[in-house]
Amino acid sequence: KAKGDEKIGVDIIRRAVIAPLKQIAQNAGLDGSIVAQKVMESKQKNFGYDALRKKYGDMVEFGVIVPTKVERVALQNGASIASLLLTTDAIVSEIPEKKETPPAGPPGGGMY
Repeated sequence: KAKGDEKIGVDIIRRAVIAPLKQIAQNAGLDGSIVAQKVMESKQKNFGYDALRKKYGDMVEFGVIVPTKVERVALQNGASIASLLLTTDAIVSEIPEKKETPPAGPPGGGMY
């Protein structure tokens, strides 16, 4: 079982593998985390979510064959970040800024 930095690296790879599924679900108007969780809980080998049919099931039976490039790129990026974490003692990142909503514009002033 992974510990410390290795555990963080494993978590990054797990997130990278699930990212394309979450994005497809979000593009279909669903919560990507819920769809990903349901797919990950399944023990079936080819189980997935078909966004076109809005159905869960065997992706091969649905005729959905995904090119491996998306997964390969996600894994490469995840592995790159994981290796940086394992070889770096500190990480510098930006703190997200809270964006306030701009004030409302002035009234029309007699305009129709």
